[in-house]
Amino acid sequence: MTDDAAITLLIVDDHPVVRDGLRGMFESAPGFTVLAEASNGVEAVSLAGGLDPDVILMDLRMPGGGGVDAIRELTRTAARAKVLVLTTYDTDSDTLPAIEAGATGYLLKDAPREELFTAVRAAAQGRTVLSPAVASRLVSAVRAPRSPGNEPLSAREREVLALVAKGTSNREIARELFISEATVKTHLTHLYAKLGVKDRAAAVAAAYDRGILG
Repeated sequence: MTDDAAITLLIVDDHPVVRDGLRGMFESAPGFTVLAEASNGVEAVSLAGGLDPDVILMDLRMPGGGGVDAIRELTRTAARAKVLVLTTYDTDSDTLPAIEAGATGYLLKDAPREELFTAVRAAAQGRTVLSPAVASRLVSAVRAPRSPGNEPLSAREREVLALVAKGTSNREIARELFISEATVKTHLTHLYAKLGVKDRAAAVAAAYDRGILG
């Protein structure tokens, strides 16, 4: 039986394991009710219209309908639900369109459990929630938009890049830096965007060319 005081949720992600994990996490915590799950943005918009959830946890890159288009449609139809983006990606090409489309918040999937709960509660109240990494990127984009390939690397990204240059695999990098493989992939995605490249070899070549790697 649904608790009237509970925050109602719609979980949108194309990976069933992620959806199951999020459902289990929220259903085991007081104050939340998961109404349904969707595997893409089109399905999310359809379900949101009938279920009227308080918060939609929205992934961005999904086959069959991406998150940004879904957010735009929800905004266009004046849906009551607040959209909290929960994704692996925080590059400018992902964050800015999502926020501009009407997302209330933007968190990365490696956010701690309690941080996610707090973010959903804040989103339900209409407050903007941004992960620190995303917030800093948005501030940078507003203050001084940069062209691709000119954005400085973070200390962690430099660590990952140095290990890539040694031929270290993602799994080995994860062990070396005590992070998950998913986080390694996220750092690589950021590296590629910042260096204006598409793969590991090009990233290493660009880094040497610019003096990032000595």
